[in-house]
Amino acid sequence: MDVEVKSREEKYRGTLLAELKKLDVRASAAYLPSRSRRSVLRHFELIEKFIRRCEQSESHKKKIRTHLREMVIVPHLVGKTIGVHNGKTFEDITIVVDMVGHRLGEFAPTRKKVAHSAAGIGATKGSRALKK
Repeated sequence: MDVEVKSREEKYRGTLLAELKKLDVRASAAYLPSRSRRSVLRHFELIEKFIRRCEQSESHKKKIRTHLREMVIVPHLVGKTIGVHNGKTFEDITIVVDMVGHRLGEFAPTRKKVAHSAAGIGATKGSRALKK
Protein backbone atom coordinates (compact mmCIF):
# COMPACT_ATOMS: atom_id res chain seq x y z
CA MET A 1 0.00 0.00 0.00
CA ASP A 2 1.48 3.26 -1.10
CA VAL A 3 -0.07 6.02 0.92
CA GLU A 4 0.73 9.42 -0.43
CA VAL A 5 0.95 12.03 2.27
CA LYS A 6 0.31 15.50 0.95
CA SER A 7 1.72 18.34 2.97
CA ARG A 8 -0.82 21.00 3.76
CA GLU A 9 -0.08 24.12 1.78
CA GLU A 10 -0.47 27.24 3.85
CA LYS A 11 -3.11 29.43 2.28
CA TYR A 12 -4.85 32.62 3.30
CA ARG A 13 -8.18 33.28 1.59
CA GLY A 14 -7.32 30.92 -1.27
CA THR A 15 -3.88 32.38 -2.02
CA LEU A 16 -0.64 30.62 -1.15
CA LEU A 17 1.31 32.21 1.66
CA ALA A 18 4.51 32.23 -0.41
CA GLU A 19 2.77 34.34 -3.06
CA LEU A 20 1.48 36.78 -0.44
CA LYS A 21 4.97 37.18 1.04
CA LYS A 22 6.31 38.16 -2.40
CA LEU A 23 3.90 41.11 -2.51
CA ASP A 24 4.60 44.35 -0.68
CA VAL A 25 2.49 45.33 2.33
CA ARG A 26 0.11 47.52 0.32
CA ALA A 27 -0.60 44.80 -2.25
CA SER A 28 -1.09 42.08 0.36
CA ALA A 29 -3.58 44.33 2.18
CA ALA A 30 -6.08 43.65 -0.61
CA TYR A 31 -6.58 40.14 0.83
CA LEU A 32 -7.46 41.39 4.34
CA PRO A 33 -10.94 42.18 5.68
CA SER A 34 -11.96 45.82 5.19
CA ARG A 35 -11.28 47.14 8.69
CA SER A 36 -7.85 45.52 8.81
CA ARG A 37 -7.11 46.64 5.25
CA ARG A 38 -7.84 50.28 6.10
CA SER A 39 -5.60 50.09 9.15
CA VAL A 40 -2.74 48.52 7.17
CA LEU A 41 -3.00 51.10 4.39
CA ARG A 42 -3.06 53.92 6.93
CA HIS A 43 0.00 52.68 8.83
CA PHE A 44 1.89 50.72 6.15
CA GLU A 45 5.18 52.60 6.75
CA LEU A 46 5.14 51.58 10.40
CA ILE A 47 4.37 47.97 9.50
CA GLU A 48 7.15 47.84 6.90
CA LYS A 49 9.60 49.21 9.47
CA PHE A 50 8.44 46.56 11.96
CA ILE A 51 8.91 43.79 9.36
CA ARG A 52 12.47 45.01 8.63
CA ARG A 53 13.23 44.98 12.38
CA CYS A 54 11.92 41.41 12.65
CA GLU A 55 14.13 40.23 9.78
CA GLN A 56 17.19 41.96 11.25
CA SER A 57 16.56 40.47 14.69
CA GLU A 58 16.42 36.94 13.25
CA SER A 59 19.93 37.35 11.90
CA HIS A 60 21.10 38.56 15.33
CA LYS A 61 19.09 35.89 17.23
CA LYS A 62 17.35 38.62 19.19
CA LYS A 63 13.60 38.59 19.90
CA ILE A 64 11.44 41.52 18.88
CA ARG A 65 9.37 43.01 21.70
CA THR A 66 6.61 45.52 21.11
CA HIS A 67 3.88 47.53 22.78
CA LEU A 68 1.96 47.85 19.48
CA ARG A 69 -1.02 45.70 20.42
CA GLU A 70 -3.24 47.31 17.76
CA MET A 71 -0.95 46.41 14.83
CA VAL A 72 -2.55 44.15 12.21
CA ILE A 73 -0.75 40.88 11.47
CA VAL A 74 0.27 40.74 7.79
CA PRO A 75 1.47 37.65 5.84
CA HIS A 76 5.13 38.78 6.08
CA LEU A 77 5.07 38.13 9.85
CA VAL A 78 4.02 34.45 9.62
CA GLY A 79 6.55 32.17 11.28
CA LYS A 80 8.10 34.89 13.45
CA THR A 81 8.02 35.01 17.25
CA ILE A 82 7.13 38.39 18.72
CA GLY A 83 6.94 39.49 22.36
CA VAL A 84 3.71 41.47 22.85
CA HIS A 85 3.30 43.54 26.02
CA ASN A 86 0.23 42.65 28.08
CA GLY A 87 0.55 45.52 30.55
CA LYS A 88 2.97 43.74 32.85
CA THR A 89 5.23 41.41 30.86
CA PHE A 90 5.95 40.48 27.25
CA GLU A 91 4.10 37.37 26.04
CA ASP A 92 5.86 35.44 23.27
CA ILE A 93 3.55 34.80 20.33
CA THR A 94 4.48 32.66 17.33
CA ILE A 95 2.53 33.91 14.34
CA VAL A 96 0.69 31.30 12.21
CA VAL A 97 -1.42 31.68 9.07
CA ASP A 98 -4.72 31.70 10.97
CA MET A 99 -3.67 34.91 12.78
CA VAL A 100 -3.33 37.01 9.60
CA GLY A 101 -5.76 39.93 9.64
CA HIS A 102 -6.10 39.93 13.44
CA ARG A 103 -4.41 42.32 15.87
CA LEU A 104 -1.35 41.40 17.96
CA GLY A 105 -3.16 42.28 21.19
CA GLU A 106 -5.79 39.59 20.62
CA PHE A 107 -3.21 36.91 21.39
CA ALA A 108 -1.71 38.48 24.55
CA PRO A 109 -4.52 38.65 27.13
CA THR A 110 -4.27 41.49 29.64
CA ARG A 111 -6.30 39.83 32.38
CA LYS A 112 -5.66 36.56 34.14
CA LYS A 113 -8.09 34.22 35.83
CA VAL A 114 -8.58 35.11 39.48
CA ALA A 115 -7.55 32.23 41.73
CA HIS A 116 -8.70 32.82 45.30
CA SER A 117 -7.25 30.80 48.13
CA ALA A 118 -8.95 29.81 51.38
CA ALA A 119 -10.45 32.49 53.60
CA GLY A 120 -8.11 33.95 56.23
CA ILE A 121 -8.53 33.71 59.98
CA GLY A 122 -11.32 35.98 61.11
CA ALA A 123 -12.85 36.22 57.67
CA THR A 124 -15.89 34.20 58.73
CA LYS A 125 -17.46 33.29 62.03
CA GLY A 126 -16.63 29.63 61.49
CA SER A 127 -12.93 30.32 61.13
CA ARG A 128 -12.54 31.49 64.75
CA ALA A 129 -11.87 27.91 65.83
CA LEU A 130 -8.98 27.62 63.37
CA LYS A 131 -6.51 29.71 65.43
CA LYS A 132 -3.06 28.22 65.39
